[in-house]
Amino acid sequence: MTKLKEKNKKQIKMFTNFKYKIIAFTVLIASLSSCKSGAGHSQKGTSVILKEENFKHYVDYFNTMEDENLKFAIPNDSAWVWMKSNIPLFECPQQNFEEIYYFRWWSARKHIIKTPQGYGITEFLVDRKYADKYNMISCALGHHINEFRWVHDPKFIEQDVQLWFRGNEGKPMKKLRTFSSWTADALYNRYLVNKDDKFLLDIFPDLVNEYKDWEGDRRRKDGLFWQFDVKDGMEESLSGARKFRNARPTINSYMYGNAVALSKMAKMKGDKNLEDKFIAKADTLQQLVETKLWNPKDEFFETFTEKDTLAQVREAIGFIPWYFNLPQKDKGFEKAWEQIKDEKGFSAPFGLTTAERRSPRFRTHGTGTCEWDGAIWPFATSQTLTALANVLNDYNQNFVAKTDYFKQMELYVQSQYYRGKPYVGEYLDETTGYWLMGDRERSRYYNHSTFNDLMITGLVGLRPRADEKIEVNPLIPEEKWDWFCLDNVLYHGNIITILWDKTGEKYGKGKGFRIFKNGKEIAVSEKLGRLISE
Repeated sequence: MTKLKEKNKKQIKMFTNFKYKIIAFTVLIASLSSCKSGAGHSQKGTSVILKEENFKHYVDYFNTMEDENLKFAIPNDSAWVWMKSNIPLFECPQQNFEEIYYFRWWSARKHIIKTPQGYGITEFLVDRKYADKYNMISCALGHHINEFRWVHDPKFIEQDVQLWFRGNEGKPMKKLRTFSSWTADALYNRYLVNKDDKFLLDIFPDLVNEYKDWEGDRRRKDGLFWQFDVKDGMEESLSGARKFRNARPTINSYMYGNAVALSKMAKMKGDKNLEDKFIAKADTLQQLVETKLWNPKDEFFETFTEKDTLAQVREAIGFIPWYFNLPQKDKGFEKAWEQIKDEKGFSAPFGLTTAERRSPRFRTHGTGTCEWDGAIWPFATSQTLTALANVLNDYNQNFVAKTDYFKQMELYVQSQYYRGKPYVGEYLDETTGYWLMGDRERSRYYNHSTFNDLMITGLVGLRPRADEKIEVNPLIPEEKWDWFCLDNVLYHGNIITILWDKTGEKYGKGKGFRIFKNGKEIAVSEKLGRLISE
């Protein structure tokens, strides 16, 4: 009888242990599942239409293009694993668009570094003597934020930003303000993608302090901001010099965009006084840029020199005000955009030049010292195309159209090849497409521009917004592609799929233009044009 009781006790104990293991396992599964919900979380999405493995061949090919002499946080043999866990998928009938899309994610991944203080993102793969700690350079930080806002795992860009603002014993890195910055604007735009107000408002005081610092040492008496061209990352320009304190369209547009973004963050925080303060700063800069930097003779925004005269030369930086929707509508400013179609202006065989080709000083500074006197720079190309997308989305005008955007995106794609292989470097000849520093190790995989953000927000046309409506306005002329699909886009915590299928035979979802949210169709149109979900 005693033996039977002991046997029953053992069975009860075994059952109890098993029951607790089941409960623990259930709790674990529930906790893991809960991590997958909510905007801004770093969880891998689920593509609805496209299959990841159909694009792996690109990465296999990219990995064979080099000897990988430099390896950082995510080496080539881990590139595909990282990409399929983090990026939106894209498919279209024009193979070079598709190839460069995946190449730019593959090359951007190379610049992720692991530091003692978290992840950082570099501009050059090789060490530069003028860089800050961990070989970081702040010039393209705004580009990095706008590109990486589409990466599913937020830790890469968040830790990079925190490193810049708090990596010097809790204070900003020493060289954070070496270059002009539109960081506040970029971070607010990132918020419009992931709706993570916690991170944004945590970094908000740092951004306010950065704005004050710029006001302290770069604001002129008239309220405009000045900058050396080299500190814009645009040395040897036609309108400036490394020691000229000019009021350039760059820094003044950046500060306008930052002020607008900071006013919105202040509103989110419930700080009405600070909101009004930054609205006033933005309004003042808008008025100053429109009155002092606009040249009515050239019908263009130009540099206002330290001698208080206009530079009398059109440069690509004159398009930057539209990057932030600064110019008021219906005032005639949009006429400046005719210059991207003019071969005497900025239109060249391999893209958009950094200065007007009609200028007698065009390409007169030589080659090899990072000249911004006319050659094509992806940094400027991505700024101009972001601005052009804003014009086509937000302004009523007849100077440029979707065809102009597609043409320049196509040239941007075609320019990103060197000796027959995908390549992105510093700058290139506008007529031959030759990369001017293509044989220098420093230039290889130069992380100084955006491309995939342009594909997502411009070409395919997903326009991030604060409410829960999903707006898509493709800048692809309907006759160009019979089909395309952007899938696995993590947006407001949901997986968004956008597809166009002219005949309905490619994807089997019917004819037309469609938006899906977590696999459920939420908007459809027969034509390829602006579509907004309810």
